[in-house]
Amino acid sequence: METVQTLIQLAAKRFKVDAATLRAEDDFFAKLGIDSLKALDLLSDVEDKFDVEIPDYELQGVVTFAALAAVIDKRR
Repeated sequence: METVQTLIQLAAKRFKVDAATLRAEDDFFAKLGIDSLKALDLLSDVEDKFDVEIPDYELQGVVTFAALAAVIDKRR
């Protein structure tokens, strides 16, 4: 759950939204109003923060904060 909260904080900061409005099960594309290019910006922040490298194929179908946190935790 700690990874999810860190992700939410990163996303809130990057896209200037209130972190309190974001939940683990939220579709971050819909909730943040972002497209795949903006998601790459977030991914860059994530890789820096968690010191991981996530290959594109592991992100197929990943659209929630919880699912992204699971991918990150698996890589650490």
